[in-house]
Amino acid sequence: MADAAAAAAGATPLLRNLPDEIVLCEIFARLDPRSLIRCRAVRRAWRRATSTRRFLLAHHARQPALPIVADNGYRTFLAFDHRAAAADAQFHTVARLDESFSLELCCDGLLIVAKSGMLGNRARLTVCNPVTRQHASLPPLPDFNILGMYLHGPTGEYRLLLQWRGAMDWGDDSDCDSPTGKNGCYVFALGSDQPPRYIGLSEPKFSSAYFHGPARVRDSLHWCLFYRPGENPLEDCEAGRELVVFDTTAESFRQMRAPADPAKSFIFEMDDMLGIYCCNKAAEVVDIWVLPNYDSGVWDLKYRVALPITEIRGKLEGHDGEGYWYATVASGGGDMLLMVSFGFWLFYVDTDGKLVASFQDIYPSRHRLKQTLVPHDFFRTVKGQAVDASPFVSS
Repeated sequence: MADAAAAAAGATPLLRNLPDEIVLCEIFARLDPRSLIRCRAVRRAWRRATSTRRFLLAHHARQPALPIVADNGYRTFLAFDHRAAAADAQFHTVARLDESFSLELCCDGLLIVAKSGMLGNRARLTVCNPVTRQHASLPPLPDFNILGMYLHGPTGEYRLLLQWRGAMDWGDDSDCDSPTGKNGCYVFALGSDQPPRYIGLSEPKFSSAYFHGPARVRDSLHWCLFYRPGENPLEDCEAGRELVVFDTTAESFRQMRAPADPAKSFIFEMDDMLGIYCCNKAAEVVDIWVLPNYDSGVWDLKYRVALPITEIRGKLEGHDGEGYWYATVASGGGDMLLMVSFGFWLFYVDTDGKLVASFQDIYPSRHRLKQTLVPHDFFRTVKGQAVDASPFVSS
C-alpha cells in the first residue's frame, strides 16, 4: 500500500511528520466508510491515496462484520454494534428503502434484497451496496432457489449459487423445465447476460433440503440443512449430522461432520472460525459449538446458554409479545452474543444468560454486514449509468 500512496500523493506527505504507510494503514483504513468519504473531501492527495483498489480492499478488511436487523416494516435495515456503550448508539442505519424488502443474502458489503411481485413468490431481486448507494436489478430467476453468494477468486466475479426449484416439491407453480433439463445446482455471475450455468448435484439425498444462511470460511460456503418433517434422510444416522460445503474456487460440493446435537442447528462464522448454535424445542437453552481447528473437524461446545425466560416474559407483560422464539448468534472481534426475538421484541443476551438490553419493533436476521467502498462493474451499464430506479429513499 505504501507504493500506491507514494504514487498517488507524490513527494508531499499525507500528514506532516508521519509516514504515508502509517497514515493509510493505521488511520484511514480504520475509519468507517462514511468518515473516510468525509476525509476525502479535505485534501486531493487524501482522495487519490484512498481511492486505489488496493487501499479499498484493505479498508474493507478492517471493517467489523455487524449483525443486520430491520425495522419500519422492513423498509429500514440497521447494523447492530453491541460494542457501543449507549443503547441508542448501538444501531446504525444501513439502508432506508422506498418499499418493504426482505434481505436474502449479504456478501462482502453487498446486499441481495427481494420485493415480492404480482406473482407472489416470484420476487424482484436487487443487488446493492448501501454505502455507495449503487444498485442493479437481477434478471428474473423465478424457478431457482438462491443458496448463496460468493466471490469467485479465479475470475474476480461475484456469483450466485442457485438450486433449480423443480428439484424440490414446492407445491406452487414452479413447474417449468430447468434451463438444461437437469435437476441440481447452477451458478450465475452478477452482470452477466448469460443464463445460469449448470454445475451438477450437491448430493441426491440433499435434493429436498433447504439450504439456509451459509457461513463462509476458507473460501467455502457451509450449510446446516433443513427438512420438512419426515423428509430428513439422515434422521436415523447414529454418526451424527453432516454439513454441506461448497468450494467457491473449484465450484464443487463436499460434506463435513457437524456436532452430534439433536436440536435444530444454525451455522455462523466468527473471526474466520466456523460455529454452530443449537436451540432446543422449548427455546430455553442454546448450545454454541465452535471448530477451532478446521482441518481436525473436532467441534468444541464453547457455551451452553440458559436463556432468561422468566425475565423476558416479565418484560413482555402488558405488551404485544405473542409469537414464536427466534434466536441467533452474533459475533465478531472475539465477542459473542445472542439476539433473541419474540413477537415484536428483540432481546440482547450475553453468553452468561444475562439479559443486557431489549428493543421493540426490531427484527433480527442471520446476516452480517462488512461495509465496503470497493467498486463493482456490474452496477453500471456500458455507458456507466445506473441500470434502473434506486430502491433507496432520497437523502
